[in-house]
Amino acid sequence: MATDEADILLIGAVTRDILGPREENVFCQGGTVSFAAAVARGLGRRPSIITRASSPDDLSELPPDVDICLLPSDVTTTFANIYTDEGRTQYVYAAIEPIHARDIPPRLRTPRAVLLGPLVQEITPDVAASFRDDTLVAAVPQGWMRSWDETGLVRHVEWENADEILPHVDVLILSLEDINNEISRLFPWFEYVPLIILTEYRDGSTVFQRTPAGAVKMFRTPPRPAQEVDPTGAGDIFATAFLIRYQETGDPLIAARFANVAASMSVEAVGLSGIPSRGEVLDYMAAHPFPLTI
Repeated sequence: MATDEADILLIGAVTRDILGPREENVFCQGGTVSFAAAVARGLGRRPSIITRASSPDDLSELPPDVDICLLPSDVTTTFANIYTDEGRTQYVYAAIEPIHARDIPPRLRTPRAVLLGPLVQEITPDVAASFRDDTLVAAVPQGWMRSWDETGLVRHVEWENADEILPHVDVLILSLEDINNEISRLFPWFEYVPLIILTEYRDGSTVFQRTPAGAVKMFRTPPRPAQEVDPTGAGDIFATAFLIRYQETGDPLIAARFANVAASMSVEAVGLSGIPSRGEVLDYMAAHPFPLTI
């Protein structure tokens, strides 16, 4: 493939994540595409981003050589994440306008891989169908299953346009939280997607793979114990690490193990600063082998 073609394309909102009390106006950069770009760059890939934000300054924490297609916006998506023993409570205080298929420039329409990372319903269904058949398309669907009230409090909703998007997705990556711990919610999606990866926080992840005969096999991949400092973005780091390693190896179990380790290392520091290198992940895996069979 020609080197001027896009390598890995990341689509979705960059966020301003509130740190501490809202009135203090202290933020860090977040969002699926922010974490994904840092992971991809650290793993030797050439990430491109399509996003909306009110200012280039809101993308200042990205690696300097990331290719950015910044679409206009009056706001930058703004979140607050509150973690308790009972789980996470989220607030959305600003949300960008949608990103449509028509917003993808020609130079970014033929990437090797795509990660769709909606946060606030901002990626329209036509985007998933915009790429050629040999592009590996993965989706982290949390933002299609999220709504919020007038105070910004986030709640889970049904994924209403799943049947428009999933026929164009090769890998679906989501968390137990995204499906309210109801595994049965995954079952209808196997009609469209052959590979679903479910992250289970401190318990690692589970690979669900549809066979040519239509049966679904599953395999759990173990976690790496972590000293958690900041869990924000761990799922996005997992998704990106999985996508890249799966494309490299063609083995979802090896990719899931790799992603478990990368995500667990990332939560041991704040924001983007904890993302590990490829060498750190592979060294841990070599020192802690685990049989991977499905």
